[in-house]
Amino acid sequence: MFNINTQKAFKISLIVYAAVILMGLIFTVVLGPKLDINFSGGTRLSYSYKGEVKEADFEAAVKEILGKKSFKVSKNEAVSGETKIFSISLAGREALSSAKQDAILAKLQETFAKNSFDIYASNAVNASIAGTFFAKSLVAMLITALLVICYVGFRFRKIGGVTAAITALCSLALDLVVAFFICVIFRLEIDSNFMAVVLTILGYSLNDTIVIYDRVRENKKLYPNLSLNENMDNSVSATMKRNIVTTATTLLAILTVIVVSEIFGLTTLRTFAIPMAFGLVSGCISSLFVAGPLWVIWRNKLDAHKAKKAA
Repeated sequence: MFNINTQKAFKISLIVYAAVILMGLIFTVVLGPKLDINFSGGTRLSYSYKGEVKEADFEAAVKEILGKKSFKVSKNEAVSGETKIFSISLAGREALSSAKQDAILAKLQETFAKNSFDIYASNAVNASIAGTFFAKSLVAMLITALLVICYVGFRFRKIGGVTAAITALCSLALDLVVAFFICVIFRLEIDSNFMAVVLTILGYSLNDTIVIYDRVRENKKLYPNLSLNENMDNSVSATMKRNIVTTATTLLAILTVIVVSEIFGLTTLRTFAIPMAFGLVSGCISSLFVAGPLWVIWRNKLDAHKAKKAA
């Protein structure tokens, strides 16, 4: 088994993350994130249809009714797979009037007479409600972070549980930042799918980190004379193959979803699969080369401080 220098890998990983974050910040400042109406407020209208309709033709027909109003078009299928759906989303504080909605449907039925267009769903979200939803999402994430600290802190209390929990949380934060910036860079809408991505990445990344901490705790019992650096190097080297194989297996399934979504133009799947793919890779890297090495640096400084204080 080869032995990896985790401190060196930590420095390289930080450079990679810094580059991704810098690129993400530039895209965020220049273009800004695309928020779903659940976060920004607005109206979403979905239309079922049969046969084949080009997205550009659908968008042109809707634009004749909405004029200069800004809207986004997405293509999807119902869960049964039998119904094809086009959706339009309009951000704004005021819901689209029923007269406008009727006019859009009439235009679609006139333009695509053979495709049996009909209203499938209509959803309007007030801006204040959207703000409340966003606030609740943040609260849920904060509660999750607190639970992570409590769980990891208690389970690994023999190796400095609180420090292990906080460094694990730092690596998780990097994964979520990467997922967010990927949405911005690829111009993906941040919707309810993003919350599912966040929770899934948290699960995978935290599990990988816990596996490493568990090996550190085990090595501390078996080889008490090892330094923290040596213990972490051995632990990461022993678990790296397992973490990479687990990530690669899951990533293969996610890449399949991405290919399907690109072939059939399924926007809803894209907003889930693309940030998930990058988040999984980030989770693998951060659990191996960020959480553990950062914990070692912190513990070494604490031990040095205690030794200095004792002297």
